[in-house]
Amino acid sequence: MSKLEAKIVSYDFGRHNTDIDTATAKLIKGDTWKRQRIIVVIPADKLMPSRVSLALWNLIFPPNNGVCKLLCEGMEVGHAYSNAMEQILAHPELSKWEWVLTVEHDNIPPPDGVINLIEAMQEHKELSAISGLYWCKGEGGCAHIWGDINDPIPNFRPQVPKIEQVHECVGLSMGFTLWRLKMFHDKRLPKPLFQTKVSATEGVGTQDLMFWREARKYGYRCAVDTRVKVGHLDIETGFCW
Repeated sequence: MSKLEAKIVSYDFGRHNTDIDTATAKLIKGDTWKRQRIIVVIPADKLMPSRVSLALWNLIFPPNNGVCKLLCEGMEVGHAYSNAMEQILAHPELSKWEWVLTVEHDNIPPPDGVINLIEAMQEHKELSAISGLYWCKGEGGCAHIWGDINDPIPNFRPQVPKIEQVHECVGLSMGFTLWRLKMFHDKRLPKPLFQTKVSATEGVGTQDLMFWREARKYGYRCAVDTRVKVGHLDIETGFCW
C-alpha cells in the first residue's frame, strides 16, 4: 500500500463545475440533455455473425434514455423494414419517440457511432436521416453515398466521400442509419414504405433507394457522416471491407 501523502484539503467542486462552460458546451453540442429515445431495427434473415453481434453490444447509447431493439427474422429486407415501421407507428408509446436506427446483420459500427450520428443530426436540422460511411464489398467497391445533390437530373450514382464531414446526397443505404421518426408519420409517403422493385414499368431498385426516390418529392433530405466509419462484413470469407 502506498504511503498517504500529507496535505491539507478543502472543498473540491469537481472538474466540470470549475470549467462549467466547457462541460456545458459538450452537453449542448450533442443535445444529450434532451430526450433521445431510439428504436433499433435489425433485419436478420440469417444468423448474425459474432463479430457484428459484438459490435452491436458495444454501441453507446445516450444515457438515461429509452432503447427498444426489434429483430426482424425471416423476412425480405424491404418487408422487414416496412412491417417494423408499421408496428412502431401503431404503438402508443414508441410512435412518440425521437429516432429509429436501422442496422443490418453484416455491418460493424464503431462504439460511438450512435452518439456521433445524433450530434450530426442536431447540427443539421434540415436532414431527416444520416448514415455512417461504409463501402460496397469487394475490390474497387464504392461508398454507399448515392447521388449528387447538385446534379439537376436526379440520380443515385455513387459519390466520392467528402472526408470527415457530413456529406449530403440523394439517397442512403440502411446498414447503419439514424432517422427522425417524425418523417414516417407523413401520410404522403407511399405504403409499404420500403419496397424492393424489379419491374419493367416501375423500375429496378433496392428498398432503400426506392424509398428516397419518393421521400425527396416531399422535401426530405439525407447525408452520410464520413466521420462514422462502419465495416461491411463479407460473411462468406470473414473479410471486412
